[in-house]
Amino acid sequence: MKNDLQQISEKFRQNKLKITPQRIAIYNALLERTDHPTAEVIYQEIQPQFPGISLSTVYNTLEMLCEKGLIQKVKTGRDNMRYDAIEKPHHHLYSAQTDRMEDYFDEELDQWLKEYFSRKHIKGFKIQDIKLQITGIFEENNVKL
Repeated sequence: MKNDLQQISEKFRQNKLKITPQRIAIYNALLERTDHPTAEVIYQEIQPQFPGISLSTVYNTLEMLCEKGLIQKVKTGRDNMRYDAIEKPHHHLYSAQTDRMEDYFDEELDQWLKEYFSRKHIKGFKIQDIKLQITGIFEENNVKL
C-alpha cells in the first residue's frame, strides 16, 4: 500500500525538508517495510524507478530523515545499520543467526518499563525513551505478534 503523497509532503514541509521525488521514494520505501532495511536494500528497491540515483544519495537522505526524527537507526548484532520508520513505541526481536529483525509491540511491557524506571533514579541521567532489542532465534514459521 502506497503511503499518501500529500501526507509525506506535509511531513517534509513541517520539518523544512526539500520535497523531491527521490526523497519521497526513499521515505515511502521505508514506510512500506517492516523488516528494518539497510540503505543498500532501499537503494536496490528504488533504483529501477530512479536509475540515476546513487547509494550516497540514499545514505544522505536516510541520515537527514534521522536528524529530523522521521525515522530511527537500529543497529544489529552484526553492526549493520538498519532504518525504522514506525513512530508507535515498540521494541525489536533480533536473530543474530539470520540477521532478521522484527517489531515487537507490547503495551504492558512499555508500561512496566516506564514504572520500573520511574522508581529507579539513575543519577545524572534523564530517560527520554526506552527501547529493547531482544536477541534470540526465530522459529522457521514467521513470528505472529
